Amino acid sequence: MNAIAPVVTVTETAARQILSMQSENADYAGKPLRIYVQEGGCSGLQYEMTFDEQREADLAHQFFGVGVVVDPASAEFVKGAVIDFSDALTGGGFKITNPNARSSCGCGRSFEA
Repeated sequence: MNAIAPVVTVTETAARQILSMQSENADYAGKPLRIYVQEGGCSGLQYEMTFDEQREADLAHQFFGVGVVVDPASAEFVKGAVIDFSDALTGGGFKITNPNARSSCGCGRSFEA
């Protein structure tokens, strides 16, 4: 993966959850987690995550044994974001804290740039 500063940061808690997901599903094993942004959601843009192959133009980094890739277009919207995970019964799951978001939806998956 590359030596430039990471576009996003993944906490150790989130990395442990991602590694657990990879160990439970053979289709995810060995693939980096792709973070990307697409139009939609309550606030205009929404975060998406999937296990995917790395592409040539991707910005890539490793966090606690987890590979993360971001395409250049999405990188503009998520630069400096932190991905965390909570296993709380209410409001649990992956949480993205994005310094570029002017506002975010209550669902935590949608934001306005």
